[in-house]
Amino acid sequence: MCPPDDLNAEARRHAERFQRVREAHQTELAEDYVELIAHLIEETGEARVVDLAGWLGVTNATVNNTIQRLQRDGLVTTKPYRSIFLTDAGRELAEQSRKRHDIVREFLIALGVDSQTADIDAEGIEHHVSSATLKAFAKFVNKARRST
Repeated sequence: MCPPDDLNAEARRHAERFQRVREAHQTELAEDYVELIAHLIEETGEARVVDLAGWLGVTNATVNNTIQRLQRDGLVTTKPYRSIFLTDAGRELAEQSRKRHDIVREFLIALGVDSQTADIDAEGIEHHVSSATLKAFAKFVNKARRST
C-alpha cells in the first residue's frame, strides 16, 4: 500500500529541508577554516597549522587533513615549512563568511542578546541561515539602527 499523495509531498518537503542542512554542514568546516586563516593572517601576518589547531582546539593532524581538503577545493595553498595562504576563492569565501557572521551577530544584539552570547551563537547560525533570511536580518538591523 502506497502512502497518500499529500504524505509524499510532506515527505519530499521534509527531505528537502534535511538536504539543505546537510549541505550547510558540508560547507561549515571550510568556512570556519578560511575565516580563521584570514583572521590570523590579518592579525599576525601568517596562519600556521599549530595556530589553527590551538584556536580550534583540535590536533595538528586534524588541521592538516582539513587543509588538504581545502587545497583540493582550491581555497588554500601551502608550501613545506611555511604558512597557509588563501587563494582568491578562499579570500572571497572568508569575506562572505565574515559578513554573514557579522549580520547574524548584529541581528542578535538588536534583539537584546548580549554581545558575547551573540558572537558565540552567530558562529553556529551563520552557516544555516538562507540568503533570504540573512537579508531580512540585515534589514531589521538597519531599521533598528535608524530608530535609535
